[in-house]
Amino acid sequence: MAGGRLHHRASLPKAQVNTDMLKRLALLLLVVLVIGAAGTWWMRGRLASPYRGFTEDEVFVPLPSGLGVGAIARRLADAGVVPDTVTFRLGVRLMHLDRRLEAGEYRFSAAASPVEVADRIARGDVYTRSVTFPEGLTVSEMAAVFARSGLGSAEEFEAAAANASLAGETIPSARSLEGLLFPSTYSLSRNAGAEGMVSAMLAQFGREFDDDLRAAAAARKMSLLDVVTLASIIEKESARPDERPIISAVYHNRLRIGMPLQCDPTVIYALMQAGRWTGNLRKPDLQMDSRYNTYRYAGLPPGPIASPGREALEAAVHPADVRFLYFVSRNDGSHAFASSLAEHSRNVAKWQIRYFRSRPVAGALKVAR
Repeated sequence: MAGGRLHHRASLPKAQVNTDMLKRLALLLLVVLVIGAAGTWWMRGRLASPYRGFTEDEVFVPLPSGLGVGAIARRLADAGVVPDTVTFRLGVRLMHLDRRLEAGEYRFSAAASPVEVADRIARGDVYTRSVTFPEGLTVSEMAAVFARSGLGSAEEFEAAAANASLAGETIPSARSLEGLLFPSTYSLSRNAGAEGMVSAMLAQFGREFDDDLRAAAAARKMSLLDVVTLASIIEKESARPDERPIISAVYHNRLRIGMPLQCDPTVIYALMQAGRWTGNLRKPDLQMDSRYNTYRYAGLPPGPIASPGREALEAAVHPADVRFLYFVSRNDGSHAFASSLAEHSRNVAKWQIRYFRSRPVAGALKVAR
């Protein structure tokens, strides 16, 4: 070009440009990897680190059925059980527990990592309180056991057990739930209350009074109420498994010939219901006018006098093949049985009259049947 020079701009070789770009990309990738590794290390440490964000001795977190992972994470974070919702949700996802978290109430006291918390909830390690009801208790006595458990008051239990309509599906003719609250150990949440306990005990009775017992009762032409009533008497008369079928036979034999059962525990139950039980059964008490007084009224009483266990229920429908009509306590938990009044009188003289006369301090005479 006239009047001037054409200046050419120097350019880098193409190979050098590619090398520089690769170096920059490598550096960027290294930075990303370092940041990712650091983030992963930090998050893994956070997932595995014990956390306790609450100051109380313990916290309870209810997780109703139907909550999603996000809602569960929020409840846990709000209670101070996990550090935040993101960490817990990530832990749940990494452990593939999204669809395995169980509803219920959970108790937390010690520090725990988000991973441990997630695992507990996936295992359904809900908080419960255990209550054991021994065989042979009345509703009132069960109410006292319930009150000691801390799950509610005795009054609440008795009110829940007063609803005889709950027995409808089990024994439609039952006048109350006496005898139908199955004695066992129950583990319930803090919020189950008396109604929850009574419902659980009724349900367990329904499972225990199975098809085999129903068939045996039908074979003997006994109603379910008859079976439970007789079983409750057997339960109160002896704690020895080997004696229960024999005692059952005594009462079956008496019922068959129309002989009064003359059962002390039924009279005691009547006295308890009337608020007159003093701890000693005396001869004047046997004159009490009550349908539960089996000295005055023949046949079974109107209903159960306590809650029988499975063995007593079995004995009620499977009595021993014996002809005994009488029994008296040997004062060691066992009984002496007899088929005749003469034999029974000799047993009474031996195990009651002479036995107590030989004691340094005379005991209360157990009325012999």
